[in-house]
Amino acid sequence: MRLADDVLAGGDLMGAAFRELNSALQLYRESAHSEDIGQALLVQVGELAQIAGWIASDAGQHGQAERAYRIGIAAARQAGDMTLVGNLAGSLAYQFSNTGQERAGIDLARAALDEAGPDAPPKTRALFFDRLAWAHTRAGEAQPAVRALGEAHDALSESTDDAAPQWAYWVSREELEVMDARVFTELHRPLRAVPLLTDVLGRYDATHAREVALYRSWLAIALADANEPEQAAEEARRVLLLSSKVTSERTAERSRIVLRCLQNFQEVPAVDDLLRDHGHLLSA
Repeated sequence: MRLADDVLAGGDLMGAAFRELNSALQLYRESAHSEDIGQALLVQVGELAQIAGWIASDAGQHGQAERAYRIGIAAARQAGDMTLVGNLAGSLAYQFSNTGQERAGIDLARAALDEAGPDAPPKTRALFFDRLAWAHTRAGEAQPAVRALGEAHDALSESTDDAAPQWAYWVSREELEVMDARVFTELHRPLRAVPLLTDVLGRYDATHAREVALYRSWLAIALADANEPEQAAEEARRVLLLSSKVTSERTAERSRIVLRCLQNFQEVPAVDDLLRDHGHLLSA
C-alpha cells in the first residue's frame, strides 16, 4: 500500500486502504489469538491506519483521515510501539498544519517527538523533526522552524538502515532537502529555496507524479518571490499538467495557490496567458 502511494494518488487508493484497515480491525476483534499475536496485529492496525489516513488526507477527506489516525494511535499505544505512535501523531499534526489548525499542529508535532522518545531510530526522529519544522512554518514561526530543520538533518546523519522501521523507507537526505526548500519558500526566502528545489527535482523519480507536482508548485512560488514571473509561469504549467493526471486534492489545492500567487504578475505576457488558460480553476 505504501509503495502504491508513491505512484498513485489518494483518490485511487482510498477504497483499498480502508478495506485493508477494516479487515485488520475485524481480525483483531473477532479472532482468538495469543498475546504476542494480538500485539503484532495491533501494530499492523496502526501501520494500516497511518497509510489509510495519509491517503484519505491526500484525497481531501480530512475527517475520515483524522478518524483513521486516532484509531492507529490507540492501537499502536496499546501495542507499546511508541515510534509508530509518533508517526501517526506526526501525520495528524501535518494535516492540522495544512488545514488551518496551526497551533494544534505544533502541539501534536511536539507530542509526537515526545511520545517516540530520544531512543527512537534516528531516521524516524528526522521525520518527526521535519514535521515540527513544517508546523512552525505554517504558524509563521521562522526561528523554531529553521532550528527543527537542523535537528532533522542532525538526526538523519546518525541513521543506519538497520535501526529504522520499514515504514520509514522513504526518509532520505533528498526528502529533507525538499522540506528545507518548502520551509524557505513559505518563509519567503527564495534565494535559499530555488537552488534546493531545482537540484532535487533534477534527480527526482518522475514516476512519483504527485510529489513532482507538489514540489514544482513550491518552486513556482519561490520563483515568483524571486521576481522571476516567466520562469514561475513555466513551472506553474508543469504543475497544472501533472495535477490534471492525479486524483489528489493536495495537488489541486497547490495549483490554485500557485495561480493566486501569479495574479500579482498579470501584466507579464507568460503569466497572462497562463491565467487565461487556467484562471477558471481559481473559482473551484
